[in-house]
Order: sequence, then structure tokens, then C-alpha cells
Amino acid sequence: MPQHEHIERWTKKYGKRYNHDEVKRKREARAVHKASYQAQKLIGIRAKLLHKRRYSEKAAMKKQIKMHDEKTATKKDKQQVKSGAIPSFLLDREEVNRAKILSNTIKQKRKEKAGKYDVPIPKVKAIPEAEIFKVITTGKKRQSTWKRMITKATFVSAFTRKPAKFERIIRPKAMRFTEAHVTHPELKCTFYLDIVNVKKNPQGAFYTSLGVITKGTILEVNVSELGLVTQNGKVVWAKFAQVTNNPENDGVINAILLV
Repeated sequence: MPQHEHIERWTKKYGKRYNHDEVKRKREARAVHKASYQAQKLIGIRAKLLHKRRYSEKAAMKKQIKMHDEKTATKKDKQQVKSGAIPSFLLDREEVNRAKILSNTIKQKRKEKAGKYDVPIPKVKAIPEAEIFKVITTGKKRQSTWKRMITKATFVSAFTRKPAKFERIIRPKAMRFTEAHVTHPELKCTFYLDIVNVKKNPQGAFYTSLGVITKGTILEVNVSELGLVTQNGKVVWAKFAQVTNNPENDGVINAILLV
């Protein structure tokens, strides 16, 4: 790893905070107001540097918008000559056709890519927060209610965490899962595979960072034992799978491999 990448090294070693995605979203939302405030208040050389940078950003954005508009632009077709006489009211008009910037191969690749990530369960019912989190009272007089216990199945990766008594979100050991029953749709076989990571929970990014597993969650499972290989002959180590049941009710995780 290159020098001075301390944050990246820390993230790989210990993971991220449970509210990392929420803090990042709020910071990006506030960035617009901060930029507006700076543009109004800065003076002197700092103002010149800021406006120069903003000018280049706007120029790049206009250029990108123009490239997108070119997809539906029209151009004169001088080579096309139709046989037969043209009516007098059409003599002053020139034939035009649509300029196709994207080739058919690129369009085909986009269709394949879109179809590649189709999931067995495209839509799931939203779960209220009160159903996922249970209020835990703490303290001598049982007055503190700041802790929450997750009532759904969870996956906790093996990285160092702070002591459990200092954590706000409690993930019970009885509801932690490390393996799942994954069905291969083409082979029609079910395998008991290790869970590598929780890729996306449809309930939100907050639940994804906590490792909560509900119906429709996308998991990353270890498929190295299945012997799957790519076109180049490389062994596939992990693939995505979608949870198809409610693990908290069944006691097991059932999923379908996304191939």
C-alpha cells in the first residue's frame, strides 16, 4: 500500500463506523451550501482561485451535457438521393436522419449488463424501524433507553470492535449467522456456503453497514469450493446471492445464487 493512505489502511483493517454512510450523505448535502457561502464571502486572490475552479467545473459539465444531447441530434444526409421527382414544396427541405453516437455493440453490452443484475425478488415490503430495533433499558434505575437491540438476523465480520458495553446497537449472538443455504438456479443444487459480506440490504444503507439480513438482502458468499471458473480460467472466489426467506422466523438463511 502507498504511503500516507492511513485512512484506507484503517478501513481495511477495522472496517467502518455503523453510521458511516449516513454521515457521508449529510456531508455531501451540506457541501452545496458551504460552496455557496464561500462564493459570496471570499474576496481577493482566494475568490479569484475559487471562481477559476468553478468556471472549469461548469465548462466540463456543459461539455458533458452537450455530449448527451448529441445522441438525439440531427445531421444533414447529403449522400441519400431518392429516385423520382420531388414535389416543389419539398425542394427547399433537406433530408435529415438521427445521429447515432453509440454503436450497436455498446448498446448490446448495456443490455447485457442490465440483465446481469436482475434479482429473483425485485421488490420487498418495507420493515418499520420499531420492528427491527428493540429498546433496551440500562442503568441502576433503568432510566437510560439509548441502547437498541436488533431483532433480525445479522452477520458480524471478524474485525476488532470496541467493548460491547460501549456499543449502542446490540447484535445478539443467537441471531448471528455466518453460513447460508445457497441454491444454484442452473445446477438445481443447494450448498451450505460461508457468508463473506452483506452487500446491500433493501431497507437502507444503515442496515447494510450493521449487517442486518432480511428478505431480499444481497449477500456475498464464498463459492471457491464449487469450482466455478471464469472464461479466462480463473477460479471464482465469491459471488452474490439474494435471501429469499425471513431468517428470523426460519432460523436459517436461504438464498439464490445470482449467476
